[in-house]
Amino acid sequence: MRSAKDFFAPLAVGAPAPLREVPARPSRAIHFFDPGNPKMAAKVPDLVGHVDVLLGNLEDAVKAENKEAACAGLVRIGREVDFGPTQLWTRINSLDSPWALDDLTTLVPAIGDKLDVIMVPKVQGAEDIHYVDRLLAQLEAKAGLEKPLLVHAILETARGVANVEEICAASPRMQGLSLGPADLAADRRMKTTRVGGGHPGYLVRADAPEDGGQTQYDAERATYQQDLWHYTIARMVDACAMHGIYPYYGPFGDIADEVACEDQFRNAFLLGCVGAWSLHPKQIAIANRVFSPSVEDVAHARRVIAALGDGTGAVMLDGKMEDDASVKQCQVMVTLAEQLSEIDPELRKMYDEVQA
Repeated sequence: MRSAKDFFAPLAVGAPAPLREVPARPSRAIHFFDPGNPKMAAKVPDLVGHVDVLLGNLEDAVKAENKEAACAGLVRIGREVDFGPTQLWTRINSLDSPWALDDLTTLVPAIGDKLDVIMVPKVQGAEDIHYVDRLLAQLEAKAGLEKPLLVHAILETARGVANVEEICAASPRMQGLSLGPADLAADRRMKTTRVGGGHPGYLVRADAPEDGGQTQYDAERATYQQDLWHYTIARMVDACAMHGIYPYYGPFGDIADEVACEDQFRNAFLLGCVGAWSLHPKQIAIANRVFSPSVEDVAHARRVIAALGDGTGAVMLDGKMEDDASVKQCQVMVTLAEQLSEIDPELRKMYDEVQA
């Protein structure tokens, strides 16, 4: 067992010191692109500044014969594109694949200074993070990198969900977790073929009405569709909050259903997620809107904070009791608004007008 005092020591001689706190960088949309696809690669420069995270995907959706081309394409993009305020992430191939090692040994020396986060799929437990942690330290030392790369794990196996707390605690590199609903559904033997979102068969039904003391079981009754992923997202959010890292909703596969996508993203936002994946440019706008607190919420939060002064006691505001717990809730909103204002001029203008 490693001593706690060594937790923040580099795992390789010459590697940068691990971070003691994960930077709170807005990442409302993690937009996936195939760096081996010339049409997608050509669009990357135009997306800079319009999306918080651009992620070069090397895993699913990249055919086996295109894996090397995708990795080489990401190196080229990383070297040629100025990403400015936009973060550059990559999703490597799974650790049980023949490509994961080559992904890391190629990318870190070539563009490690441009990469922010390495997303690792199908993480089963802390041992997967430990492997990546040590390897990254060795590669960082060899490449002479000055800042450590962070690691993001995808929860897409039942074992990974069962081990979620130890995954979050496995390394100071841990930046966050994403829900991987499709692979997780298959691993759990769930009976759905959807990529995220709800399912019309997962519902509750209103009680049968009474008529003259007789229950009318054949009467029409309202049904309410439930969220297949509520338990997993809530558990993921708690584990991330406990360890000071960030939870994300993953993909919403029905690109055409923008209404349902927005609903699913909003549910995740309300539960504590900070962002979601974008599989199509139209989902970027949805994520940016949903994962930004509304002007009305920010204005109310500022009023509550101002009314409570030092945060002690209680006041009545608009007929509602506000106390120190209210201040903590409101500080979450205001802090996020301030972070987003630094990278989004339009939001800054709206938030500032309310403050004025």
